[in-house]
Amino acid sequence: MKQSVLTELFRKLPSVDEVINGPGVAGLATSYGREPVADAVRAVISRLRLEITSGLLDEDGLLLALDGLAVAVEDQLRRSLTYSLRPVINATGVILHTNLGRAPLAEAAIKHIGETAANYSNLEFEVEAGVRGKREVHVERLLRKLLSDFAGLRPGGTAEAAVATKSETATIVVNNNAAAVLLALNSLADGGEVIVSRGELVEIGGSFRIPDVMAKSGAILREVGTTNRTRVTDYASAVNEQTRLILRVHRSNFEISGFTEQASNAELVALARKHNIPMMEDLGSGALFDLRAVGISGEPGVLDSLRSGVDVVTYSGDKLLGGPQAGLISGRADLIARMRSNSLFRALRVDKLIYAALEATLLAYVRHDHNSIPVLRMMRLSKQEIDERASALAARVQRSRLRIEIIDGESLLGGGAAPSSVLPTRILALACEGFSADELARKLRGSEPPIIARVEDGRVLLDLRTVFPEQDAIVESALARISGGSAA
Repeated sequence: MKQSVLTELFRKLPSVDEVINGPGVAGLATSYGREPVADAVRAVISRLRLEITSGLLDEDGLLLALDGLAVAVEDQLRRSLTYSLRPVINATGVILHTNLGRAPLAEAAIKHIGETAANYSNLEFEVEAGVRGKREVHVERLLRKLLSDFAGLRPGGTAEAAVATKSETATIVVNNNAAAVLLALNSLADGGEVIVSRGELVEIGGSFRIPDVMAKSGAILREVGTTNRTRVTDYASAVNEQTRLILRVHRSNFEISGFTEQASNAELVALARKHNIPMMEDLGSGALFDLRAVGISGEPGVLDSLRSGVDVVTYSGDKLLGGPQAGLISGRADLIARMRSNSLFRALRVDKLIYAALEATLLAYVRHDHNSIPVLRMMRLSKQEIDERASALAARVQRSRLRIEIIDGESLLGGGAAPSSVLPTRILALACEGFSADELARKLRGSEPPIIARVEDGRVLLDLRTVFPEQDAIVESALARISGGSAA
């Protein structure tokens, strides 16, 4: 486009003040405020300038755009002044989807957050004594009960084990599991060596690596064994006067199979006892729920680790536990006390809202009300229950352009938990005339709220395991709208 033509088109663009005071826009200042409206007008005019420069707008197109200027400004205002963080419908079948916020909270946790946020609270105040208290008591009392009660309930548990666990175990809370590992390493091994298998030097989401976290903690990494085989003798050979800790790390998001060997917790605990050094296990996800009840084995829980003799266990609050983002550290009271007195603890501690959500979640465990915790309820759903919902939804959607097939599939735990374990499910496999699979998935993401699905083999897959039952109607309406029909 010639420079003279560009210049002429630029001249037709109104000034910011002209638009603000013009029809359809002047009234917006009452609802949104003059400055936000001015910012929206500038953004719209800048967009028009860019489109003129790139040759996307000729004179006729510009006149049409100017006629719709008020609508464009109001749309810009809505987009700029609404929440960026918003709910989505997770139809991927990945229960602990990191990109989608991991564990949704129980209703009781949401209610307790609201009550705590709207009022002053006894976060660090002992009401009866009228003196300053400690914030961790709100969850530690529940974890003491859980870790003792479950000891007597699980296979091999005894009343004696329950009493021992209750009397010896303490817990503190920080803002995530990486912080928990950092605090524990700094408190127990600053300036000393920590022995870790080469097969456990993992990288977690966001490119954070165990060696990097260890370096920040001040501890010195002592690698032993090989990627696929590390025996207890490898650990034993590495113990020296500088050794401060033996560390086991959960292999988040992957497994090693084939020609492998791994020292057991019992062997490592015995070695740690022999040399009077602590044994620590970073569980990552950390379940309080027995996953064997839903057919998943080989994923150690918090109690499994403590009962094996591990001195310190770190785990997440927003993964298999089903609560808010947090890092929990449970273990020997004397070691936890060292972490509590570390100045890093204050920098990493959580606020009253996290404690409120965590307390409500743990209370559901104490009451054995597992179905009130969304991630546990999702894990416990049977294949038949999901199939019945999928079949009912498919029957209610008009199929003029939409082809729906219900197929066998697999749901994932996600969040780095049991990476090779799956839960059998039934999946809605969709294809819509006039749209590719990617286009259909994009249309679903454009719904309100956005519906996040998987795309495989040229079809869009919806797994209702991770869709709340009350959201089925929203999915149904979105499919009917996209396919150009209506719900039957």
